Amino acid sequence: MLWELAKWSEATSLGVAIRNSQYLFPVIEYFHLAALAVIGGAILVVDMRMLGLGLRETPVKRLAQDAQPWLVGSLIVMLVSGISLYTSEATKCYASPAFWIKMVALVLALSFTFSVRKKIVMAEAGQVSAGALKSVALVSVGLWFTVAWGGRWIGFGG
Repeated sequence: MLWELAKWSEATSLGVAIRNSQYLFPVIEYFHLAALAVIGGAILVVDMRMLGLGLRETPVKRLAQDAQPWLVGSLIVMLVSGISLYTSEATKCYASPAFWIKMVALVLALSFTFSVRKKIVMAEAGQVSAGALKSVALVSVGLWFTVAWGGRWIGFGG
């Protein structure tokens, strides 16, 4: 069933247009990677604060609230651009272990970010132990690193 979806995706007018254009794929990829940099910053600034590495005077909750629009905005750009890139080479992605690692890591990272991590960072100061903050930050960094690593692996022929 997923193979059929991949073949259908490549045959869409969007997939064909991107694949046949000299410029569309790199322009879309530019926006995808720029959004990755923004989401990475929005995630890392909060996670590093949770680890006690910087911005110690800023409460985690306030920092997370300030970073939230950047996280959500860049996520929207990444999803739209990622789906567009996928349509241009869906059968290649289907056969790529890197693609599947990235997709599983992305689902886990999104689920974790908008459930466990959100609950922890939105707690009032003193309600969460330093150990819990650090554990959540480490899991978050690990998941998002895996998403980025999988994406780079795809880009280098994975």
